[in-house]
Amino acid sequence: MAQDKNQGGGKMTVEEAGRKGGETTRDERGPEFYSEIGRKGGEAVSQDRQHMSDIGRKGGEARADDPDIRSGETGRKGGEAVSQDRQHMSDIGRKGGEARSDDRDIQSGETGRKGGESRSQDR
Repeated sequence: MAQDKNQGGGKMTVEEAGRKGGETTRDERGPEFYSEIGRKGGEAVSQDRQHMSDIGRKGGEARADDPDIRSGETGRKGGEAVSQDRQHMSDIGRKGGEARSDDRDIQSGETGRKGGESRSQDR
């Protein structure tokens, strides 16, 4: 096991060597280096669907007893925050409209007809 203190004799502990090496790398490479490593790691991990499923399930289990989660409060707060981003709302609306414009029922008016029939039966 590594010693916590340098006991003299000019020898460096494993901890000291690691710290010195990390500081040297940080000074030589800069923050962009670490950002790039993190980005690449995140991309690689996100390709592992089973891993992503596992961590999502574990996160859900961990938060299942949170009263804010159960009441929907967290979702409401998140929705409010996201809706303030006008550009984001515009982007998702445009993407939704583009996706729906390829729907043959919408192009033919079939969706409107079905909706109207359904509404008239509800009255």
